[in-house]
Amino acid sequence: MQFNLHKLRIPALSIVNSSQKFEVHRIYCIGRNYREHAIEMGHDPDREEPFFFQKPPDAAFSTTMTSQVPYPSATHDLHHEAELVVALKDGGSNISIEEASSCIFGYALGCDLTRRDLQSKAKGMRRPWDTAKGFDFSAPCGEIWPKKDPSSTSTDDLKGFSLQCRVDGSLRQKADCTNLMIWSIEETISTLSKYFQLSSGDLIMTGTPAGVSSLEIGNKIEITCGPLPECSFSMAERGIN
Repeated sequence: MQFNLHKLRIPALSIVNSSQKFEVHRIYCIGRNYREHAIEMGHDPDREEPFFFQKPPDAAFSTTMTSQVPYPSATHDLHHEAELVVALKDGGSNISIEEASSCIFGYALGCDLTRRDLQSKAKGMRRPWDTAKGFDFSAPCGEIWPKKDPSSTSTDDLKGFSLQCRVDGSLRQKADCTNLMIWSIEETISTLSKYFQLSSGDLIMTGTPAGVSSLEIGNKIEITCGPLPECSFSMAERGIN
């Protein structure tokens, strides 16, 4: 008996110097993982248990393939949140911090596009953030940069790199992409694996530094971090991609 009514498109990201694609399984996001961003959003920046939310897998796309992002409907306050994205090649449950780095395939730069007005409303009503975070084209990503040394930690891989976001050439966000995280990448992987069985194909958006702000149609967004491939895109009219 056949049940296939239609063929689903599997979302996938480009990989540096490779014809292969990284097929996306799930997208996990950690909230308020940079101290100064927690403060600007009106929260206590002291280290507390991390919290997570998800975006649908097909929210992710490579900006090398699609550079025009349609301004989403139902919002008048769209914000950029520049993030380091971790791509997993392996997973499991209850992964230790020491084992976590061996699950990492590579890194990319991404943007957690957020309908801030809808998020603020949801927070006030103590409701989920799905409409604020999980809309179409809400997770643009650059190419994935594979780890060079499978035994290295994220700190080894990314030491000294500065995560930066520019809008129309003006610097909006800047932070050391690992030293200023409240929860390290390995700690984040370990904690996530207590709640979910992680898998190859998972993406983890590791939080954004201070400086998030509104975007308008026509803005060009450029996210950089050391040698990682740039995540660059422009905001287009609604319905255009």
